[in-house]
Amino acid sequence: MSRKPVAPSPASASAPPKARQSVRAATGQALEHAFEKAIDPFASALKRATQSTATPAAPGKPGLKVSPLAVPFPTIPPIGGVEIATARAGFYKHERDDLVVFAFAPGTSCAGVFTRHKVGSAPVDWCKRHLDADDGGKSVRALVVNAGCANAFTGKAGADAARRTASEVAKRFGCRQRDVMLASTGVIGVVLDDHKIAAQLPVIESRLDADAWALAANGIMTTDTFPKGSYAECEIDGEPVRIAGIAKGSGMIAPDMATMLAFIVTDADIHPGVLRALLGLHVRTTFNSVTVDGDTSTNDTCLMFATGASNAPRIGRVGDRRLKEFSAALDRVMLDLAHQLVRDGEGATKFVRVTVEGAASPASARKLAKSIADSPLVKTAIAGQDANWGRIVMAVGKTDEPVDRDHLAIRFGPHQAAIDGTVSPTYDEAKMTAYMKNAEIDITVDVGIGRASATVWTCDLTKGYIEINGDYRS
Repeated sequence: MSRKPVAPSPASASAPPKARQSVRAATGQALEHAFEKAIDPFASALKRATQSTATPAAPGKPGLKVSPLAVPFPTIPPIGGVEIATARAGFYKHERDDLVVFAFAPGTSCAGVFTRHKVGSAPVDWCKRHLDADDGGKSVRALVVNAGCANAFTGKAGADAARRTASEVAKRFGCRQRDVMLASTGVIGVVLDDHKIAAQLPVIESRLDADAWALAANGIMTTDTFPKGSYAECEIDGEPVRIAGIAKGSGMIAPDMATMLAFIVTDADIHPGVLRALLGLHVRTTFNSVTVDGDTSTNDTCLMFATGASNAPRIGRVGDRRLKEFSAALDRVMLDLAHQLVRDGEGATKFVRVTVEGAASPASARKLAKSIADSPLVKTAIAGQDANWGRIVMAVGKTDEPVDRDHLAIRFGPHQAAIDGTVSPTYDEAKMTAYMKNAEIDITVDVGIGRASATVWTCDLTKGYIEINGDYRS
């Protein structure tokens, strides 16, 4: 059936069954708490203390604990021109939503950046082909995301499953197949059972809501331990516009385009070519500047949509000066999401910023920083709270980039570890050890060649990473 233009909708007067069950459950818990407090204040207080100190379980894969570096999901208001719904298609054995659908108003622009992995997934192929077409991205009506099956390395069968998914959604939304974007995440080498998605489309259509960003962020999780979202407001030519985004990813994170999955929506009116330029501008210093384990996914996708629902004027030229504030706000959203990927790195306990200065070029600085950030020896030393600057020297020297050994300098936070190619005369082991106990670590390396610099964000490498990935498919 065809759908009317999507607009933010008020909360439903009658809550769905799950919501009513949640309300009843919450009411029952409140009564229980009040009863306990009345008959035994000490026991009640003890129970609350125990609950507050226990590590909460992650909402994604069972058995995972929420990352100690987790940040709260932000308040994201409705974005004009988009509604979202989630459902359980059954790609996971346990009870959870694993299907997310975004419905966009007619005329929504879209652009994307994708993995450079040589074995790209069927959804990546689908999106790239249609966004690269002559009029690609000028009127996208839907985005379908599933978790639990990557539909990668699945040949013609996977491509057919992707096409059928787009076809079924197009019938529901009264649009062309090419106007439906697809994204998948999960196990590689398993063909997507598109019938599971088709069976949930009536449920999805009945649940579409402008205020479902948190549900969507939870629905795309795999080994993530917390949902990732970001929001910003700015102006274009004096008119207010909104930008919201969600992302998923905690392992297989060394993007060479974007991240595992990221979806950004704005109510601004921006031509697809301009969106593409904006993504290309900001992806290098955000999603392409984070790494968890040095591995790039087959499914990496970052899609951006502009619904045009705000009163801001249409932007059709890349160099339009009216985009300055919007561009800065978009960069904040993308960097925030990228940082959250690192904070949720599988088994991570440290958030690490690696900055290389004095390099011959920005590209050289970035390559050097990534060498440090990707080094298992550097990452395990950080996990052990050991300021082993010798491992950083190793990671710098193994690249082909120009480095002046006799002017190399290394700092951990404010503490100088090495200078002029040797240990610093002010090196203080006690201060360094104390600094390495922090949850957030800054490493700065000056390679003494030029003036270029770059920053890459990473995390430590712990036993938790091995445990999570040792039984990923189970």
